[in-house]
Amino acid sequence: MRLTNITHARLPEGRLSSCTIPATRTGRRLPVSFDQGMHVGAGPRPGTWMAVSLELAAPVTTAELGRAWAGVVARHPTLRTVFSADDDGRPRLHEIADAVEPVWTGHDVGPLGTRATLQRVVDDACSPLARPSHRLCLIEPADGPVVVVIAADHSHVDAWSLPLLARDLVDGLADVRAGRPAGAGREPAGAFVEHTRELAARPPAPPRVVERWEQILADGGGTMPVFPLPLGDLSTPAPETVTTDDVLGADGLERLEARAGELRVRLLDLVVSVLSRAAADVTGRPLRAVLPVHSRTEPRWRDAVGWFITNSVLDCASSDPQDCRAAVRETLELGSHALEPIMRPHGGMPVPPGMFMLSYLDYRRLPVTLAPELQAQHISASAPTTGVQVWFVVGDSGLHLRARYPGTEEAHVSVGSWLDAVVRGLRTEASRGLPCGSASRSA
Repeated sequence: MRLTNITHARLPEGRLSSCTIPATRTGRRLPVSFDQGMHVGAGPRPGTWMAVSLELAAPVTTAELGRAWAGVVARHPTLRTVFSADDDGRPRLHEIADAVEPVWTGHDVGPLGTRATLQRVVDDACSPLARPSHRLCLIEPADGPVVVVIAADHSHVDAWSLPLLARDLVDGLADVRAGRPAGAGREPAGAFVEHTRELAARPPAPPRVVERWEQILADGGGTMPVFPLPLGDLSTPAPETVTTDDVLGADGLERLEARAGELRVRLLDLVVSVLSRAAADVTGRPLRAVLPVHSRTEPRWRDAVGWFITNSVLDCASSDPQDCRAAVRETLELGSHALEPIMRPHGGMPVPPGMFMLSYLDYRRLPVTLAPELQAQHISASAPTTGVQVWFVVGDSGLHLRARYPGTEEAHVSVGSWLDAVVRGLRTEASRGLPCGSASRSA
């Protein structure tokens, strides 16, 4: 699955409609996770969603698709919850008490075109406080396959969730066409709120973890890490710039993994080594960045939809692969404890303008493999930004890199020079690796 953006995704022109599951009545109040609280607490705004798109052979009727989508929503408890704000603006989460019944709406594309209209629909429907904050959209071109887009606010999904939703929709559609209830062959998925409860009930983080977090924040002047080169005026969010680089094909990725094996580290450790070297060469500073880590540590969460991600920090002053391996291990440990008590003295996680975030996703490690003919895309929203985020995406077809940063002249130069060094470094390391199955290098 390719990571892209609503402004760059492959989307045809065509008739646009969307399906929602009404949420007018609420039931039990539920716990809010630390990351959900920060995200939803920032209030309603556009550009907070993520989506997956699929191509399906026509014809696809809205009746069949709506029933399949209702089955997906019924299976994943987080999609049956909604956020609201109390009188002080604090987020609250409740179950939806309405029946799971799909309702379709047609949208006039007009002169805006399908892409812009889709973005407007999803920005409105998938805002943090929308009821519900997810939507299924259908694009029907004049000819060729239809495109289905499943979008949801980030408070309910993460990147891992997207292929799960896509698989369940495709399977549910097959069930409906065969006369079965959608999702008849699958057990109900785990509830993210149970994960939230369990994390909150864990013992406090050990003192050494709390002390390390305090040191990291102190090293950043009281905030999370920022990109170490000029980004221009960040007093207000700037229109985003989004770039994508196809760094390595399947053969190149195989060589890079072989190189990591020779060095007795994992692929991620070797990638961090390249990033650390690029930081030293281009910025003259050690690599310090936010690194989201997942918390699906039990088998029951592998098939569950939700925000099973929390932010940690990667702090690495060396490009030696073994040192990078140790830095990654520390990052995972820092993100494995409840962060709310650690961040409470700081008023929550201190997010500065220019925050630097790295994300790493290997789709081969997920429990779902989507068929190539679905042409699946992971679509991110588009919104002004002050931060720098770089995604490293690994799949069967190779490794690609996507970057998002403020569209200022300074950021274009600064981030561009660092990205160039990263791409060169990854390709250089790949050139040093032997493909799997090749004979060992002779002495």
